[in-house]
Amino acid sequence: MHQIVLDTETTGLDWKNGDRIIEIGCVELLARRLTDNRFHRYLNPERSIDAGAVEVHGITDEMLRDAPRFADIVDEFLDYVRGAELIIHNAAFDLGFLNAELSRLGRDPIETVVSGVIDTLKLAKTIAPGKKASLDALCERYGIDNRHRTLHGALLDAELLAEVYLAMTRGQETLMLDAAPAVRVQGGARRDGAPRPALRVLRASEEELVAHEAVLAEIDQASGGKTLWRTLTE
Repeated sequence: MHQIVLDTETTGLDWKNGDRIIEIGCVELLARRLTDNRFHRYLNPERSIDAGAVEVHGITDEMLRDAPRFADIVDEFLDYVRGAELIIHNAAFDLGFLNAELSRLGRDPIETVVSGVIDTLKLAKTIAPGKKASLDALCERYGIDNRHRTLHGALLDAELLAEVYLAMTRGQETLMLDAAPAVRVQGGARRDGAPRPALRVLRASEEELVAHEAVLAEIDQASGGKTLWRTLTE
């Protein structure tokens, strides 16, 4: 499974009023494992940054004076996310800004490039209705150290969100098949000619069955009841 965790910082809160992206940060998950393949760019928005936004992320007009424009990096960015599933916290916000930037260049919406989008804000509210679902709140809930997050930053927030997402959906990795090839068996013997050993059948204890059921219930809750095994066993 190829996933990209994405975050942006912007000049303000509303792309409809002409606010622009000033930072894009992405990290990659392959088979639920964080890789070193990152995408991080500061961008010149060709307009001033709102004072309130500067207080949030600390990025100033002067810092971006010589930065590339979105048009300069659009192809590189699209190649990076192409075919992946995006993971975004409050996805409507980032998608709105990304699609506004793409529209200015005559490009198709980002949803036509990627395989899908997971909104971790909606996921968090589904898992724990009524509880705080900000990135800081989720870091606290899942025991993720975010003490170095004194200001918002797209790459840092994407890295933290990746950890939050993996914690929220833990248990799904048990559904992944082991990539290591199994030893083939032919005619009651191993391929190397050695006799095939007798197979021992180990049955789960009552405690293990209870623990297994708890994990399945947690995955079922995290997926919003979209798992198959419950219906297949009914």
